[in-house]
Amino acid sequence: MTATEVHERAPHRSELAEEGVSNTFLYVLVFVVGTASLGAEIAAARLMAPFFGASTIVWANTIGVVLVSLSIGYWLGGRLGDRYPRVRNLCLMVAAAAALIAVVPFAARPFFEVATDALDEISAGAFVGSLVGVLFLIAVPVVLLGTCSPWAIRLAVPDVEHSGRTAGRLYAVSTVGSLLGTMLAALVLIPFIGTQRTFLAFAIALGLVAAAGLGWRYLAVPAALAAALAIPIGTVKATEGERVLFEGESEEQYIRVVEDEDDGDRKLELNEGQAVHSLYRPGSYLTDDVWDGYLVAPFAVRSEPPERIAILGNAAGTTARAYGHYFPQTEVDGVEIDAKLSELGEEYFDMENPKLEVFHEDARPWLERSDGDYDVIMVDAYRQPYIPFYLATKEFFELVRDRLAPGGAVVVNAGHPEGNDDLEKVLGATMAEVFPTVLRDPIEDTNTLLIGSESPGSAQKLAEAVPGLPPDLRVIAAKESAKVEGYLRGGEVYTDDVAPVEWLIDRSILGYASED
Repeated sequence: MTATEVHERAPHRSELAEEGVSNTFLYVLVFVVGTASLGAEIAAARLMAPFFGASTIVWANTIGVVLVSLSIGYWLGGRLGDRYPRVRNLCLMVAAAAALIAVVPFAARPFFEVATDALDEISAGAFVGSLVGVLFLIAVPVVLLGTCSPWAIRLAVPDVEHSGRTAGRLYAVSTVGSLLGTMLAALVLIPFIGTQRTFLAFAIALGLVAAAGLGWRYLAVPAALAAALAIPIGTVKATEGERVLFEGESEEQYIRVVEDEDDGDRKLELNEGQAVHSLYRPGSYLTDDVWDGYLVAPFAVRSEPPERIAILGNAAGTTARAYGHYFPQTEVDGVEIDAKLSELGEEYFDMENPKLEVFHEDARPWLERSDGDYDVIMVDAYRQPYIPFYLATKEFFELVRDRLAPGGAVVVNAGHPEGNDDLEKVLGATMAEVFPTVLRDPIEDTNTLLIGSESPGSAQKLAEAVPGLPPDLRVIAAKESAKVEGYLRGGEVYTDDVAPVEWLIDRSILGYASED
């Protein structure tokens, strides 16, 4: 196509004026579309978290699908812009995208319920699940949104001489909108109005800008979308035999507190719900679960109760509460990145301990700044099945060692699929690079406590400590002392530079599923 042909086919300013719009409107349009495109990406990842988690694998799938969809949209938008060089056609496309984005949160729950069951049948992990999910949820609306920028450029360019300048401005405006959409979704909308209404907010914004280019009659579109805000959010995930006490979202994650209808036990579930992160049993400080092990595991290395401990991953305070009862003189620093979990701990999990101080920070940076001198550091910040890689590396355990008092110990909760020890082997090998003593206590079918120290430790030492423990803990300590042994060999040492945790866990889940 020659320069003359481009000039002849471009809509002249007089033609844009006939439609009652100007280039300013096109800038507003691409800004809003950019905001919605990236805002929908953030919201989609959050929407999948209760079912597939929030690991880097899930984020990689989300970002990848969005980028591919936008690329297809750019190509399609260029072709449609040449064929239909009218603002009205572009606005109809945006209105269609608005309607599809509004449908996403309502279609998600039934789709995910069916999808997770189907994926379980074919032994697919979070990689496949999240990929299918994001394709179903937002691929088509993002393709439609992707058509906007090249289409707007086609409409805004007055002549070849100004094409570069005009295209640059429009893409710059679109990118600024994308930045705003990312921050708005992650920091404001999702935490305060939830994922469902976040999708609706972006859909309404798209509907309004589309109606501005189509005429007042089309205000019915954003009005209908706004009416959808009144639809109750309801329970995201189904329950059997449990009552949902709390369900919501923080800046960090999807959160749910459920209570057993028979015995009143309360559980804290996060994201995909593959692990319970806190447990409360009415009238008891024990759980008959992994948290009881935290009360006795340090005695495999130590002979006296700890004076100071740090819990990295305090959640709703199950361990901190128990320490306050059985070891009331122990000072407890609880580190929990999500302040909402502490609120729920006080409300639903009886998180009472006068010696507890809670810090709402990420565990590793907090530990880096802390004064240390802890007798025990407990690492329970792994969001099973997916864990932060930077809490599983040699450099992290070197930091832990430096923050321990002489004779201190680190206790790590390594969650894993039943019968799979891949993660445990990696953690054991990595800890052994730093600590001369590394022991394991396979306390549950899906949890192993790893104990590391610069001091000698053994099952015998734990057994010798039994008589001096509170009565409730003696049976637990005796039982666990029969299990304690050396760590499993054969694992790879992870470092801050190379720590493929997500692939390791996904492979473990696939292997476990394929055996069923």
